[in-house]
Amino acid sequence: MRVRTVLVDDQELVRAGLKLAISRTPDLEVVGEAGTGAEAVRVARALAPDLVLMDLRMPGVDGIEATRLITSQTADTRVLVLTTFDDDENVFGSLRAGASGFLVKDMPVPELLGAIRLVAAGDGLIAPSVTRQLIEEFAGRRRRHGPRLDAITERECEVLTLVGRGLSNQEIATRLGIAPGTAKTHVARLMMKLGARDRVHLVITAYETGLVSP
Repeated sequence: MRVRTVLVDDQELVRAGLKLAISRTPDLEVVGEAGTGAEAVRVARALAPDLVLMDLRMPGVDGIEATRLITSQTADTRVLVLTTFDDDENVFGSLRAGASGFLVKDMPVPELLGAIRLVAAGDGLIAPSVTRQLIEEFAGRRRRHGPRLDAITERECEVLTLVGRGLSNQEIATRLGIAPGTAKTHVARLMMKLGARDRVHLVITAYETGLVSP
């Protein structure tokens, strides 16, 4: 099944370049485009795409507000932000708005296409070049949410800590001496209990609650 993608950027040339790259890939397709945040919300609502490739800086409704509206109105649509971290002070706000990943605009095309597949499949992704700054941002704003973690078991707390440290399900299984399928089940339950859309948001929770430190 092809990943149905909507491109959002106020620069037509950027959208044209992205569309050309995606159109050459058999398992991906562009089903819509938008040049503003408001238009992106309308297109996403009408088409319910698998993924929206979102720019942050646009006139009127910006990428953060558009992300919040899209993720709240279309539960199965993922948002992947394309940004230049050093120029965007609102990356933190985008994550809080429901974005499932961040990539820098100068990344190689094959990596971008792989990221679209990964995020559309339900995994989160943060470009290595922005991860350290992003983690430091979350750590700097950290608040302890006792009631949120009261709902999870001791084992789930251990799993959440390991997810926050960047371990895969296989690595978590090895560390805790459990089956990979059991680790996957724990991660799925954590997402449900904590209201996380994907692993990226579990990582955020791990840092915000102090389970993991940078």
